[in-house]
Amino acid sequence: MSSAVDVLVQKYGGTSLGTLDRVRHAALRIAKARRRSGALAVVVSARGSRTDDLLRLAADIGPAYPSRELDQLLAVGEAESAALMAIALNGLGVPAISLTGHQAGIRTTERHGDALISRIATARVRAALEEGRVAVVTGFQGIDQAGDIATLGRGGSDTTAVALAARLGASACEIYTDVDGVFSADPRVLPAARCLSWVQPGVMAEMAFAGARILHTRCIELAAMEGVEVCVRNALSQAPGTTIVERGDDGALETRRAVVAVTHDTDVARVLVHCRGVRRDLAPDVFGALAAQGTVVDLVARSGPYEDEFRMGFTIRRSQAGQVRAALDEVVAPFGGGVRFDENVGKVSVVGMGLLSRPEYTARLMAALAHARIPTSWISTSQLRLSVIVPLERTVETVETLHREFRLGRHEQSPGGATPPRSATPGPSVTV
Repeated sequence: MSSAVDVLVQKYGGTSLGTLDRVRHAALRIAKARRRSGALAVVVSARGSRTDDLLRLAADIGPAYPSRELDQLLAVGEAESAALMAIALNGLGVPAISLTGHQAGIRTTERHGDALISRIATARVRAALEEGRVAVVTGFQGIDQAGDIATLGRGGSDTTAVALAARLGASACEIYTDVDGVFSADPRVLPAARCLSWVQPGVMAEMAFAGARILHTRCIELAAMEGVEVCVRNALSQAPGTTIVERGDDGALETRRAVVAVTHDTDVARVLVHCRGVRRDLAPDVFGALAAQGTVVDLVARSGPYEDEFRMGFTIRRSQAGQVRAALDEVVAPFGGGVRFDENVGKVSVVGMGLLSRPEYTARLMAALAHARIPTSWISTSQLRLSVIVPLERTVETVETLHREFRLGRHEQSPGGATPPRSATPGPSVTV
């Protein structure tokens, strides 16, 4: 394909393909984009609840199933979507071909259920584009070195789309979902949330990691590394959406708004590892066990080197608690230690830029929650994120409180982003 040809990549999520009418609606949008662009590749997710339905089938047939076979099963959902979309496009007079991850040349690491894309041999996709066809590629999957299907984990179709855009040299990667873009909070739980016109990649990556379910964390990290501009739009409307790109701002400089959004995550478990009378540093063993499980940890704290016991606390995904419990028990059992899990918690994060450089933001966060009498436990701070653990049943209330405190709603913005502190009556003491 000539480098002069402008390539566009679009990705359609499961909710935007949930019914056949929505598949047809997406096909009409794709046909319109095909007329505008020089070449168009489309990545699709499984339709609606198809992935969950397949997971239930696997659970019903037997509680223990090999991860390889589960990947074989889950790949069916995206293959169905791609074939249906190609049929719909051809019916509209738009030449199209569906390609599985294997057929599209997507190679992955050998980690079933959470594989990484290692490379993409784009020859077949490029050939389809040169022939004037839309290449409809299955997201979420590729093949590993053994030639087996490997899936990328939930949300992995976003990463497929960005990786394909990077290798095709696409002008942009448009991701279509069921909301108008990236919001200052989850609009499903906070209607006052504001749609953001643009977000920096680093901030978006933190938002995704901290619970914003609009995009896969790895897709934003990849977009930042590869310089791919990502646009998030609603598949069912003409809203302009949100552009995720590194760019300057012609407005205020250091007085611009530092806080961009409040995110929340309810798939959280708090873990405490403890071994009394043990002065050996077990941290390498703990992290090694977690890494072997592919477990992502956050809010890590640990005992010091001169204490008479080893203690370490951190958060993980609640959905991984079972497998993590067994792995950690193997680490601490020889030392007479134990592992405690608290799954009745949620994580709420304030996300922005330069938050550590503005210590008043942490003070305001804690004061607002104390005033609302929302108890907090563990806290983590960085330049991009302030995270706090709260009781699970008060997670949404915490989002509302902090969204209001930092004036992120449609009608609460301050000029230049500077938000004066809200006066508050001191609340109860906060346990940290």
